[in-house]
Amino acid sequence: MTTVQARPAPDVRRWKALGVCLTAGFISLLDTSIVNVALPSMEHGLGASEAAQSWVVSGYALTFGLALVPAGRLGDMRGRRQAFLLGLAVFTVASAACGLAPTASWLVLFRLIQGTAAGMVAPQTSGLIQQMFQGAERAKAFGLLGSVIGVSTAVGPLAGGLLIDSVGTDDGWRWVFFVNLPIGVAALVAGLRLLPRFPAARGRREEFDLFGVLLLGSAVLALMLPLVQEQQWTGRLKWSLMPVAVLLLAAFWAWERRQGRRGRAPLVDLDLFSLRSFTLGALISLTYFAGFTTVFFVYTLFLQNTVGYSALAAGVSVLPFAAASAVGAAIGGRLVVRHGRKLVAIGLSGVAVGLLGVVVAVELVPGQGVGWATALPMIVGGIGSGITVSPNTTLTLTRVPVHRAGAAGGVLQTGQRVGSAAGIAVVGAVYFAHQANHGHSVTAIQLGLLTAVGIIMIALVLAIADLRERQVRPEAEAAGGPVLRGSEEGGTEEPVRRG
Repeated sequence: MTTVQARPAPDVRRWKALGVCLTAGFISLLDTSIVNVALPSMEHGLGASEAAQSWVVSGYALTFGLALVPAGRLGDMRGRRQAFLLGLAVFTVASAACGLAPTASWLVLFRLIQGTAAGMVAPQTSGLIQQMFQGAERAKAFGLLGSVIGVSTAVGPLAGGLLIDSVGTDDGWRWVFFVNLPIGVAALVAGLRLLPRFPAARGRREEFDLFGVLLLGSAVLALMLPLVQEQQWTGRLKWSLMPVAVLLLAAFWAWERRQGRRGRAPLVDLDLFSLRSFTLGALISLTYFAGFTTVFFVYTLFLQNTVGYSALAAGVSVLPFAAASAVGAAIGGRLVVRHGRKLVAIGLSGVAVGLLGVVVAVELVPGQGVGWATALPMIVGGIGSGITVSPNTTLTLTRVPVHRAGAAGGVLQTGQRVGSAAGIAVVGAVYFAHQANHGHSVTAIQLGLLTAVGIIMIALVLAIADLRERQVRPEAEAAGGPVLRGSEEGGTEEPVRRG
């Protein structure tokens, strides 16, 4: 008797498709931090200069950030499934090319391609979530996305340390890239089978805003270059690019307004910023990532260069933060619908308390025992991070109209990349300046972490200000503020102005 296997129920298939999206997002975001502990291995095994090592890290962040918004818009217009699969395929091939690179110059080139592909994948994930889920399920899916964003960045140093310790210093850096191959191929095969084929949007075929892409890309480039090259480009002339970036952003804003008035589809729908949840969430995300991602940059450097830890030991030392982030994200995903922005404020407070605990721990327990001494405050900070990133991602994107979900996700993650670059530049400058004047010392990491806490406090102020305004002016907000047609549980989520 032949047994006929039942096909997966549609809801099961959607959650499996989400797993594909999150897997691709995980490996693309993992590559923003996994290479940090592999830089000494690249120098030893490949002979990479300091400038080449810098571009291996910063070049990826740069092209990642440049690709996000145009790739998100392309997915909105031509189909997110196709854009996702293409980006994932290019990312996997580029990862193989990075691992096989014969020289440092080739490695930098392949990293630029890899970053562009990662920037193509990232906004499609949020767009596909908007299409596949509604209401409470959408909040849960965005909660999982937030946990992936937080955990992937935190677990990078550990993964890199494990690979280098297992393979050896000469070739360990190659396996930092090779590890993407089986995961990428598996996700690609699963994506071909599981990702839904949504019908094309009805109506006229929208044109791609090429001039808008050039304006925004030039603005992001001018903004990020002096940040990612802060240590390599000496002198103050590099900061002259900042006012250029502001002018280009102003020109982009004016151009997008003109596109809207002429009835043409803009690259970024500026009406998104009439959504209070999107605007505030994007600002909180930018400032939080400016403080959050810098912790692993300076802390792993401190453990290896000052304390004398191996790459693996440095990675293990940040494992409590990564594991606690996953727990915090799970908690945040369940509570965000009930508590909203209050949960983000609690999470940011937890991160600040945890990092202040690390500052105290490195003072009280100097030397090899510092990793154990900082475990508890790392756990506190990790739980706070999970409660921050996951709910904030949900609150920022869940009310965005579905037909603009890709571009909105691109804007959000562009802010995260710019924030990360700015934070590393600022905190790194404080850390390295103290080292240059006083040598390797505990004070350098303490000053760096305190700077990171100061940046995180800005995000906390934004969250608290939103809570206070909602308490003081609920009637005004209900009468004249941007609201949404539909409820928290879904509906037609279009910005509407009453009045």
